Amino acid sequence: MAQQQAPSEHSDDPPHGDPWLAFSYLVSGATIYGLIGWGLDRWLGTKYLVVIGILLGVALAIYMTFGRFGGLPARQGKQSQGRRESELPREPE
Repeated sequence: MAQQQAPSEHSDDPPHGDPWLAFSYLVSGATIYGLIGWGLDRWLGTKYLVVIGILLGVALAIYMTFGRFGGLPARQGKQSQGRRESELPREPE
């Protein structure tokens, strides 16, 4: 029988987008920071920190999503600084 190798954790392939993971980042960020803002509102007697907490949580979740999935694809006329060695032009042999 042929042995199958487990996929390595440090693969050079870019991560494939999982929409449920991105959705969970957004929901959990808004929920956690919204609850923190709500708690601070109750403690300090204010009424605006819950909104700031929700907006901050969503902003951080979007930042984490871009960081996790590699951000926007590089435009085609500009060279990408993060090119892998396999994508670089080869010298003729």
